[in-house]
Amino acid sequence: MSASSELARLLEHPGIWRGTSVARTEVLPTGFAALDQRLPGGGWPRSGLIEILVSRFGVGELTLMLPALAALTRGPMSRWCVWVAPPLEPFAPALAAQGVALERLLVVRAPADPGPARRRAPGARAARNPRDTAVLWSFEQSLGSAACDLVMAWSGRPRAKQIRRLQLAAERGRTLGVLFRPYQAAQEASHAALRMTIEPSAYGVRLTLLKSRGGVRGSVELELKGATHALHRS
Repeated sequence: MSASSELARLLEHPGIWRGTSVARTEVLPTGFAALDQRLPGGGWPRSGLIEILVSRFGVGELTLMLPALAALTRGPMSRWCVWVAPPLEPFAPALAAQGVALERLLVVRAPADPGPARRRAPGARAARNPRDTAVLWSFEQSLGSAACDLVMAWSGRPRAKQIRRLQLAAERGRTLGVLFRPYQAAQEASHAALRMTIEPSAYGVRLTLLKSRGGVRGSVELELKGATHALHRS
């Protein structure tokens, strides 16, 4: 085998980033053509960590994931799709109406938030929020288990090294991990392969790609017509 062909094979490895020209990786269509056109490979990465930063939970971030969720749960070799600490209660009839196979879903609950008064006593050093610790631990274990196709988690402020661990766990388990975080985290560094913000627009939502290895940055508006609420308050 020649040196040039060996180099070509090496550059096809999904772990190598070549700027705007990336190695071919397996992707999953998002269900939104305008978004697929901007993502590397034309869809969500089949494995790895993405971050979706929301102005407030419930603005459409779950509707954005519903086509992928339906496709993954109804695949011939489907694994689990896990929700870790969703802020609102999943509404099974609405999910089923969107084509999601409920028997492939698993919801992981998190302990109640202790509140600011109990997190830190006067004069004491700041401690980790036990709820965030539980959420991130459950997220990482699910990502790396090799038993899941998709794991979605809602968390506050994970540290950069924790996000790095999540990215590695997602790659190890060949799982798509989606971390929903507050909009303010956009200014923080992240090891996630893909980062975007989502906010309401006149006819649906506006997505702004902050980080996309080999994709096209910038904003795209998606119309979410006919979408139903797949979450409801408990």
